[in-house]
Amino acid sequence: MRAVVYRAYGEQPVVEDVAEPACPADGVVVEVAATGVCRSDWHAWQGHDPVPLPMVPGHEFAGTLVEVGAEVAGWSVGDRVTVPFVVACGRCAWCAAGEQQVCPDQVQPGFTYPGSWAERVAVPAAAANLVRVPDGLALDAAAALGCRFATSYRALTVHGGLRAGQHLAVHGCGGVGLSAVMIGVALGAHVVATDLDPAAREAACALGAEVLDPAAVPVADAVRDATGGGAHVSVDAVGSPATAAASVRSLRRRGRHVQVGLLLGDQAAPPLPMDVVVAHELTVVGSHGMAAHEYPAMLDLVAAGTLDPAALVTRRIPLAEAPAAMAALGTPGAACPGITVVVPGRR
Repeated sequence: MRAVVYRAYGEQPVVEDVAEPACPADGVVVEVAATGVCRSDWHAWQGHDPVPLPMVPGHEFAGTLVEVGAEVAGWSVGDRVTVPFVVACGRCAWCAAGEQQVCPDQVQPGFTYPGSWAERVAVPAAAANLVRVPDGLALDAAAALGCRFATSYRALTVHGGLRAGQHLAVHGCGGVGLSAVMIGVALGAHVVATDLDPAAREAACALGAEVLDPAAVPVADAVRDATGGGAHVSVDAVGSPATAAASVRSLRRRGRHVQVGLLLGDQAAPPLPMDVVVAHELTVVGSHGMAAHEYPAMLDLVAAGTLDPAALVTRRIPLAEAPAAMAALGTPGAACPGITVVVPGRR
């Protein structure tokens, strides 16, 4: 089958023929209909998040089952599915407690084993990880659910506790940030979003956010002014020391900062204004995806038309264009606003 492969960090990925994935006895093989281009893939490719080499990138995808393991019940060839980027073991104490997103024995396509920038990808532990895609949801839109959209949904609803009438600050308007904007607006919050890229700010504005240019205003001060004293919930959707600190400083007293953007390498231990955290009794929490069993509530909102992940998919490309799309993630303003998906069957 055809897949995108990189053999060294930073080396140009190529499209080549690779071996078909083996179907686990407790898992499945998915024919990939669409798979997202995510900055997490770029971090792995750059070596910020070391992975075994060579590697096929890709961790958020949707498609159709083409092979089902002998130990799998309740799933059949032809079923339409998506999968969280954390592929849990389904056996440990964390999985038994419903916390698959922090499973210590997790694997991740594109990071620990060959990913979804390919015609087909294997998924172990099907009972813990498969999510059925509703008939009314296109598979390219469903591909956006497994990482950025689901992560934002859980970050705001579980960790942020965001409610109607509250203020939400979103720092960074890539795929995660725009997902957070859409979800925040749908939940009835007033959303203030910021990004250096004018096109990203325009996309956030179109989704219902009030937007700020961080190059023109002091971000934290501007957010506090726009929210009458600070956001109830603030999300760093970029993953940098500057955006993490700005997110914390954007909060009102007793506010909640949610770290979604990855902080890797030299940025792994950013200095946060802990004096403000203590004095204002702020909550600082990380958010790492969403378990498969938590998807139904989000999918109900999609089915009702309250959330529209399809609106975030702004570009569809074939495998041949995926390497260039990966490289563009390292250049501010070069990547397409919203979510780009690779369609392996597209030529």
